[in-house]
Amino acid sequence: MTVRDTGKLPEPLAGPGFSSYAADEVTWLLKDLSDVELEAPLEEREEAIQHGGAHYAESLPIEYQPSPEYQALFHAALDETADRIAHAVGVVTEIVLAERGRDAVLVSLARAGTPVGILMRRWAAYAHGLDLPHHAVSIVRARGIDPVALRWLAREYDPARVMFVDGWTGKGAITRELTEALDDLHQATGLRFSDELAVLADPGSCVRTYGTRDDFLIPSACLNSTVSGLVSRTVLRPGLIGPDDFHGAKFYRDLASVDVSNLFLDTVASRFAAVADDVARDWPALAAADRAPGWEGWRAVERIGTEYGIDNVNLIKPGVGETTRVLLRRVPWMILARRGVGTELDHVRMLADQRGVPVVEVDDLPYSCVGLVKPGFRRDMGVT
Repeated sequence: MTVRDTGKLPEPLAGPGFSSYAADEVTWLLKDLSDVELEAPLEEREEAIQHGGAHYAESLPIEYQPSPEYQALFHAALDETADRIAHAVGVVTEIVLAERGRDAVLVSLARAGTPVGILMRRWAAYAHGLDLPHHAVSIVRARGIDPVALRWLAREYDPARVMFVDGWTGKGAITRELTEALDDLHQATGLRFSDELAVLADPGSCVRTYGTRDDFLIPSACLNSTVSGLVSRTVLRPGLIGPDDFHGAKFYRDLASVDVSNLFLDTVASRFAAVADDVARDWPALAAADRAPGWEGWRAVERIGTEYGIDNVNLIKPGVGETTRVLLRRVPWMILARRGVGTELDHVRMLADQRGVPVVEVDDLPYSCVGLVKPGFRRDMGVT
C-alpha cells in the first residue's frame, strides 16, 4: 500500500539511549521529553483532571518509590505467577501468528503493553525461530492513537500485518478508543489498520485475542517505569507535541538502580520451556472457540457507578491491574475486592493501607477487585 506522507516523519527511539530495553526488543515511536518538567503531585493532578479542564496526558504523576516490603511483594508475585504469565504469552502469541501470519508486526500500546509485546516477540523466537518487528506507540483516552506513529508504521509495513498489543483490559475504554481512532484515521486518510487488540488477560471480555480471561495479577502492573523500561506514561500536550511529532514520554535514567524491567522479562521467558506442552495443547482449542467479546466488564462498571453514585465511568477502574494504577497514580476513594480473593491481592491491600484507603469485600464482582477514584476530588477535601 502506498502512503503519501503529509509531513516529515520523525525517527524512532531505542535503548540504551531511550529505555532500558535492548534496541532489538522494541523501538519507541515517541518523542523524548526527558528534560521537560512534567510531574505534578497526585492531589494537584487529580484536582486539575476533574475540575480544571486538564487532560491526564498533559502531565505525569510523580513516580511511586516502592518500600522494601512492597518490592519484596513484587518479587514474590513474579515468582508465583511467572508460569501463568508464560502460558498466557504463549497462547496469545500462537493465536496471533495463526491469524496474522508469521510476518506479523507487533505494535504495543506504551507503556503497559510494551513488556507484553517483548514477551510475545520472545515467544515467537523461542517457539518458531521468528524475529518479529516490535514497536511501541501512544494511545490516549479521548485523544486517540498517535496518527504520526500510524503514518510511520504504514510507510514501513503493510497495515494488515500489524497487531496491536496491550497488557490487560479493564472495562474496555482503550479498546473502544482504538476502534474509534482507527475508524477516524481510515475516513481521513484511507489507511486501514485492524482494531483487533491482543492482550494477556481480558477479564472484562472486551477483545477476542487473549491469553486468558481470568483477572489475575500480572506483576508488571505492580510498578510504574521500573518494570516498563524506565519509560514514563505517554504525554500529549500542546506546545510540546507538534503536528509531525510522535506523542512524548520521559526516560527515567536516574531510576536505573531499582530497575526490574529486564528481570521481569527474563523470569517469565525462563518458564517458556516448562509451559510449552500446555500451550501447544491449549491454544488451538481457544482459537477455535467463540471468543466474541461479551462486554460483561462494562456492564459491571455501569452497575457499580449506579450503586456508588459515580456518574463518570472513567473514575471506576476494574481489575487488579487498573486497581493498582489507581493506588499508584490517582486519588483513590475505596477498593472493592471480591470476597474470598486471597494473597494475589496482597500488594493492593498494602498500597491501600499505606494510603489510608478502605478495602471493602463484596459479592458478585466479575473482577478480583475494582478501584474507585474519589469523585469530585479537591485538595481541601482530603483523601478519605
